[in-house]
Amino acid sequence: MASVKQIQVTFDCAEPERVARFWCEVLGYEHRGSAGVDPSGVGPRLYFQRVPEGKVVKNRLHLDVRVGTGLVGEARVAALEAECARLVVLGAVRVRLLRADGVNESCLVMQDIEGNEFCLD
Repeated sequence: MASVKQIQVTFDCAEPERVARFWCEVLGYEHRGSAGVDPSGVGPRLYFQRVPEGKVVKNRLHLDVRVGTGLVGEARVAALEAECARLVVLGAVRVRLLRADGVNESCLVMQDIEGNEFCLD
């Protein structure tokens, strides 16, 4: 029985090149056509495929961009806000800050340039 060695995360989108460039900039990936590759070889390959239909409802799967790992309280919120500001310049949209609730630490919900939700975590 074969075991899985790698995964690829595939995004359905209207403009694959544009969305690929956005996510490569967000994650520090190398842009290769309609794909993004982690230069360290650790992260999954991202692939962006053109589909005719637009996004209609909330994602059933989303990416968490881990920028606040190890931080708590206001230090964590400050790190999330700083990364949010950088990504807004790239075309992302801030949706809402979810404050720590005693179970989960704070995270910031955003949308990419085609409206796909992701979190700064």
